[in-house]
Amino acid sequence: MSTDATAPTPFPRISHRIGSIAESATLAVDAKAKALKAAGRPVIGFGAGEPDFPTPDYIVEAAAAAARQPKYHRYTPAGGLPELKAAIAAKTQRDSKVRFEPGQILVTNGGKQAIYNAFATLLDPGDEVLVPTPFWTTYPESIRLAGGVPVEVLANEDAGYLVTVAQLEAARTPRTKVLLFVSPSNPTGAVYSPAQVAEMGRWADEHGLWVLTDEIYEHLVYGDAEFVSILHAVPSLADRCVVVNGVAKTYAMTGWRVGWLAGPADVVKAATNLQSHATSNVSNVAQVAALTAVSGDLSAVHEMRAAFDRRRQTIVKMLNEIEGVDCPEPLGAFYAYPSVKGVLGKEIRGTLVSTSAELAAVILDEVEVAVVPGEAFGPSGYLRLSYALGDDDLAEGVSRIQALLVEAK
Repeated sequence: MSTDATAPTPFPRISHRIGSIAESATLAVDAKAKALKAAGRPVIGFGAGEPDFPTPDYIVEAAAAAARQPKYHRYTPAGGLPELKAAIAAKTQRDSKVRFEPGQILVTNGGKQAIYNAFATLLDPGDEVLVPTPFWTTYPESIRLAGGVPVEVLANEDAGYLVTVAQLEAARTPRTKVLLFVSPSNPTGAVYSPAQVAEMGRWADEHGLWVLTDEIYEHLVYGDAEFVSILHAVPSLADRCVVVNGVAKTYAMTGWRVGWLAGPADVVKAATNLQSHATSNVSNVAQVAALTAVSGDLSAVHEMRAAFDRRRQTIVKMLNEIEGVDCPEPLGAFYAYPSVKGVLGKEIRGTLVSTSAELAAVILDEVEVAVVPGEAFGPSGYLRLSYALGDDDLAEGVSRIQALLVEAK
């Protein structure tokens, strides 16, 4: 069979841009755990960052009522319901002590879309973003999708997973455009002190950097830890700061998919234009549920936080009882992020475990507990365990890990 020398070179089936994206490791672990449970396996999942509480009844009832109203059966503004944007502005001033006008807010399909929209709006190809590491798995992928370059700035367990201004300055180059700031942190639960927040904000301001600050865990802090918005600490950042937030974690509304970004009016307008072509408006029923959530009091939030705090103390104590495991105390969010470097290089039930990914696989296969390996968030040598699950499951799951790792030799 002859070949046609003039035939065009076939295009790849998948674009390089999309083909280079890694699957969300946290969602992959959660999906595998749920599939095993559906098959009858007694799997306990520490993978997803998802509160085990139901969405409060009054929020659900508001959504049910909205579903019966024909006005919510139609398209609404791509940027969000005006009444929700006004309520988000009021909530932000109440909780973060930062003032935004409704026109400075874009309602998105969850926090992930807010993050992508922000990076897509701010970054040109080659622009660099400083990413404190360990990082939530979606941040670098969103940066790459937007054409940017994530620059990892690592803080390990000895530093309490808190990067310093000196580290950020060492990583800054002429291409650095954005500082990603997250406190409380996913995956580590680390919380920067008010003084540290202000120092980072002043440094970013001094060098003319943009700041994208993810404040989704603002209400989940424990002990003496304090949430401080970097924009409140350094108001002069107002023209170069984008705040990302949502109802998922605070109100146990992960599946409702309502987040938002707030920032300078020109940035928000551009991000809204992007969303008008990508998804248009967020589900109106979910927006009404979010309106009810952010307009209400925080009593349900306080009850959930008390439960998380109890579980936090339990999981840290149990993990630190395991030889070779070092778990700094998380002061925010609902994650423990232990170092398991002392376990690596050992044999567990016939398998030599060299990486935290291999260790996570052994834990799932041998004792049916799902955890996320550190490779999803940066370097190997760590595990992330969400303690947003029932007290009994938490104790049982960590007990299984304890019993397994006793056998490491």
